Amino acid sequence: MAWDEWEQLKSQAAQKQSTHMRLNRIPDDGGGSTPQGDLTVNHKDLAAIGDRAFKLWQDLGRYGRDAWSGSQTAASDLTTQGFKLGGALDHVQQRWEEQLTSLLDACAHISNHMDYTKKAHQGDEFHIAGQISSISTLDKGFSEGTGH
Repeated sequence: MAWDEWEQLKSQAAQKQSTHMRLNRIPDDGGGSTPQGDLTVNHKDLAAIGDRAFKLWQDLGRYGRDAWSGSQTAASDLTTQGFKLGGALDHVQQRWEEQLTSLLDACAHISNHMDYTKKAHQGDEFHIAGQISSISTLDKGFSEGTGH
């Protein structure tokens, strides 16, 4: 392979690489801006998420199986009469039950996790001179005090 041919292949490979997807990141030289802020959530937010997940769990449990009996009766009757549709309807009903159970489990998990998180972080606030300050407020105060 000639040197010119090698250089041409390297150039083509470099061009192909530039079209690939790359993840954004802060340049090595430290340029660019970094977003400032704190991830904060309050007990009211956690309670609202947990309450909505619990309500969805209740409603799905109450109404998600309304068609079960009718579907099973229809599937049985169609199968007895020799229609393949009966087996298909039974299969659809079984898949519905599997998906419903999975969704119910997910809602219960979210609801329980929000309750747990709310209880676990109730003590994450500091009382200073009769006022309640969040950790982010304390951090800000320390940064201001050091001239940063």
